[in-house]
Amino acid sequence: MLAFLGLLLIIWLAMIVLGVAVKGLFWLVIVGAVLFLATGAFSWTKRQTLGRR
Repeated sequence: MLAFLGLLLIIWLAMIVLGVAVKGLFWLVIVGAVLFLATGAFSWTKRQTLGRR
C-alpha cells in the first residue's frame, strides 16, 4: 500500500514538473500540487497508524 502511494507521489511530481515546463499548463501545476499534498497527508497518516500496531 505504501509503495503504491509512493508511486502516486512520483506521478504527481511529474505532473507538476510538466505543468511548469509547458507554458500555459498552470492548471496542471495546481492539480499536481493538490494531489501530491493529499497523497502525502494520507500516506503520512497511514504510516502513523501502521507504526502503532
